[in-house]
Amino acid sequence: MKQPTASPVERLAVRSEAAVARVRKLRESPIPVIEVGAATCGRAAGALETITGFEQALADNGVEAEIRRVGCLGHCYAEPLVTIRYPGFPPLLYQKIGAGEAGILVRSFLKDGSDPCYEYLIGALEPDENFPTLMDYPRYLFEKRVVMEHCGLIDPEDIDHYLAVGGYRALAAGLEKSGEWVLEEVKAANLRGRGGAGFPAGRKWEIARAVDRNPKLVICNGDEGDPGAYMDRTLLESNPHQVLEGLALAALAVGAPSALLYIRAEYPLAVEIMEHAIAAAERENLLGDDIMGSGVSLEVSVFKGSGAFVCGEETALIQSLEGRRGMPQPRPPYPAVAGLNDLPTVINNVKTLSTVPSIIRNGHQWFTGIGTEHSPGTAIFSVVGEVEYPGLVEVPMGATLEHLVFDVCGGIKDGKALKAVQIGGPSGGCLPASLLETEIDFDSLKKVGAMMGSGGLVVMNEDTCMVEVARYFTDFTQGESCGKCTYCRIGTHHLREILQSITVGEGRLEELDDLEEISRAVIRGSLCSLGKTAPNPVLTTLRFFKDEYLAHLEEKRCPARMCRSLIAYYIDLEACARGCDACVACCPTEAIFTTSNRKKAIDQEKCVKCGECVYACPPEYDAVRRVSPPGLIPDQGIEPLPADDKDEA
Repeated sequence: MKQPTASPVERLAVRSEAAVARVRKLRESPIPVIEVGAATCGRAAGALETITGFEQALADNGVEAEIRRVGCLGHCYAEPLVTIRYPGFPPLLYQKIGAGEAGILVRSFLKDGSDPCYEYLIGALEPDENFPTLMDYPRYLFEKRVVMEHCGLIDPEDIDHYLAVGGYRALAAGLEKSGEWVLEEVKAANLRGRGGAGFPAGRKWEIARAVDRNPKLVICNGDEGDPGAYMDRTLLESNPHQVLEGLALAALAVGAPSALLYIRAEYPLAVEIMEHAIAAAERENLLGDDIMGSGVSLEVSVFKGSGAFVCGEETALIQSLEGRRGMPQPRPPYPAVAGLNDLPTVINNVKTLSTVPSIIRNGHQWFTGIGTEHSPGTAIFSVVGEVEYPGLVEVPMGATLEHLVFDVCGGIKDGKALKAVQIGGPSGGCLPASLLETEIDFDSLKKVGAMMGSGGLVVMNEDTCMVEVARYFTDFTQGESCGKCTYCRIGTHHLREILQSITVGEGRLEELDDLEEISRAVIRGSLCSLGKTAPNPVLTTLRFFKDEYLAHLEEKRCPARMCRSLIAYYIDLEACARGCDACVACCPTEAIFTTSNRKKAIDQEKCVKCGECVYACPPEYDAVRRVSPPGLIPDQGIEPLPADDKDEA
């Protein structure tokens, strides 16, 4: 008699049970387990050297322990991060652990368990009355981790770690029910694309599924090009199977037999980890032929993009995949109807696909209960700039900018005042402190001239020149323009040139009108979102910080004292200490000399305004002054020290 075939859910349940048992055994190990955050951000901070330090210290002290590599927790300000699982203690998270600190932890804690080493401790990963719990910190207290729930807590290169936390259960459920059911769940959840446009993912899938042309294709867009943004990279490196499961669910919903991961070549670790994850999933029959005995097959491969910012736009991405120069194409037809090789092609961002498994596992009602009515779910931001705790954060849609900057990320560094936030990537809007009550969702940000974008957030303090900020981001978008549209190619060039002239004190007042007129023309005449949004930094700084433009144009003054051509440095002789040569040692052009009263002064003709002397001057003296315009330098009656006295000194 023929035995009934186990369903995908039943097959996965057996495999998951084995994974849970194995991971539990690893975490209940009788010897210490050391987990080091070894994603790109951790490596940049020295995580690989930390691992070497632990290996050496363990050998020198005769301590037996296991070292494992995990992904990124999002606490990028505290890297390298290390979690120690020592028998009898809760898992303890330590910050800024270099090779030297690794030796201290081994000697003081792992050798005999006598000293948990509070000096570097952030907190316990599990509730414990004897240690501060990480979940009580603002970073977690105010966050809502859905997509990043397991990032930094699991080994991205061990598929059992993902299976043990419920991985691939959503895919098994989808295979057992149907692709139509998956599609309806995502539609009901109103999952909007996290790549920037906010178009409903379910609607895009529905369009592709309805096209009577096969085969269909699903692409994961990992071409993350925003300066300072690394959300996609972190997800790819820290929880690759979550991305793969979301990609497989999208393919099931669309009816696609193959899928691609488009990842920029500048992310070599992400490429390596994703290729490893694909191979592991295929070995476990979670991808490939006849997935979990369902009769559904899916071939997944990785394509390394060349790193052009414009290839984040889906039609340019398709051109790149077809071997052409990445340039946006007119729409319609949209890729969901006629995309790669004229086949129906669904393209979704890494964050969008990573959200899908949790929707399928928990149901659309759960997802719509997070965030706002029209923007459900969470938003992931890479917060950079002048903030106490930069890094990755995940908050519910509808949270305010003030909440994100001050409650979650600790406010502005060095006690300075917040001036602006730039949200939405290089072509996002610059919003003043007066708009911090703006809610973070697709519609609210659009109303004030900004946008969600892919999730980059730059925090700027009182020392930031908003004219220079507009020039910097316009320079970036102009350099990344593919050149196809005349308005984008030439218009952004003119915007950059005008802004450059203003920052060096050569601008004319009538150019303010030119900036606005050109910006509007670029928006109207550009084909893709790069051109249509490139003027946002210009328009929002003109709208909210026009007084700074006027100061540059009318007074030849930079209020933030940031634009080099409009500032000058001098040393306050009353504050300067006799005999202190700190500023002399750091000056690259030997512009600082000793005066007749044996104090220091700056030769303005030699000074290149690098500002190094400001940082070198001891805080107890604080003698270096920065003024704008340069004409504000006071006459202090400075006379150089005679040559004979210099030799004697």
